[in-house]
Amino acid sequence: MRKVDLCLSSEGAEVILATSSDEKHPPENIIDGNPETFWTTTGMFPQEFIVCFHRHVRIERLVIQSYFVQTLKIEKSTSKEPVDFEQWIERDLVHTEGQLQNEEIMARDGHATYLRFIITSAFDHFASVYSISAEGITDSDLS
Repeated sequence: MRKVDLCLSSEGAEVILATSSDEKHPPENIIDGNPETFWTTTGMFPQEFIVCFHRHVRIERLVIQSYFVQTLKIEKSTSKEPVDFEQWIERDLVHTEGQLQNEEIMARDGHATYLRFIITSAFDHFASVYSISAEGITDSDLS
């Protein structure tokens, strides 16, 4: 099986929940594959979004491109519905003045149907996520 970026809308991924939305920078921008678009928080933390794969996947590597994100938690679920999330990854990101944060994570036990990304703190009042890339393979369809 070939590895693909499972977090692209063109691969069937969907942002099914976000705690904030700006009409100019909606959460769907995270998975649209366009490096010029992004989702922005609207203040107050934590902020979160959930990505649905609509199938069982195995993630081997994550790359998160963001700005002003300080602490990021990632939870995963293998359920058919977005429930029963378990803590998976937690990272403190480094602030990079004037350029995107580019956080690469080699994933262990990356089986999921949903990922929940929780920004628990930021370096400013607002933070933005430009893209989430999840390299991996489809295990099976939801049935």
